[in-house]
Amino acid sequence: MGTIIDLSHPLYEGMQIYPNDPKFCCRPAATIAQHGYNVQSLSLGSHTGTHVDAPFHFFADGKTIDQLPLSAFIGPALVIDVSQKGPRERIVWDDLAPYEKDMREGVILLLFTGCSEHWGTPKYYNHPYLVRDAAEKIMATGIRVVGVDALSPDETRLDGSDGDWGAHETILGAGGIIAENLRNLKATLGLKVTVSLAPLHLSGSDGAPTRAFAICW
Repeated sequence: MGTIIDLSHPLYEGMQIYPNDPKFCCRPAATIAQHGYNVQSLSLGSHTGTHVDAPFHFFADGKTIDQLPLSAFIGPALVIDVSQKGPRERIVWDDLAPYEKDMREGVILLLFTGCSEHWGTPKYYNHPYLVRDAAEKIMATGIRVVGVDALSPDETRLDGSDGDWGAHETILGAGGIIAENLRNLKATLGLKVTVSLAPLHLSGSDGAPTRAFAICW
């Protein structure tokens, strides 16, 4: 068996979330001292921490997490290094085209931006983002799962203005899946990689946290 690399951020109170999303809370519901055992009470959003988006996130008639086959979240990964991109810089098709020959149905595409090193800081909001045209060309190759080590594949707006949800609309609109807030992708570069993005089995949900990991050789 190859090396296992954890691609998920830990969940903890005060952790960074997408603006206006529910905060993460984990509190004791039972304790050994009082009850003889420990149980925690959890409160979180469907897009807390490292998670996946289902088509229902943007489309009322899109599939929910529980309607997607588990096999869709597990497979060989193509990890592309786009860490040369600066804050809020566009990731365009020309950045990805050299890897097109490796893009096909069943492959999970992961974009390494390097932004996970800024997790928990204001810089994490200023990630580069995938433009709609590039997302369309990715989906045309047969790929149906795209992940990023950033808050979103689209630009994160903090000023309240409406942004362009080009990547979300394109990927989820094609019945695809998006993984966000990955980490440790740098450790997978240049290796043969299989990833699991398997989410919590939440009935009727638009997204769900995942304990994502990679097996590398």
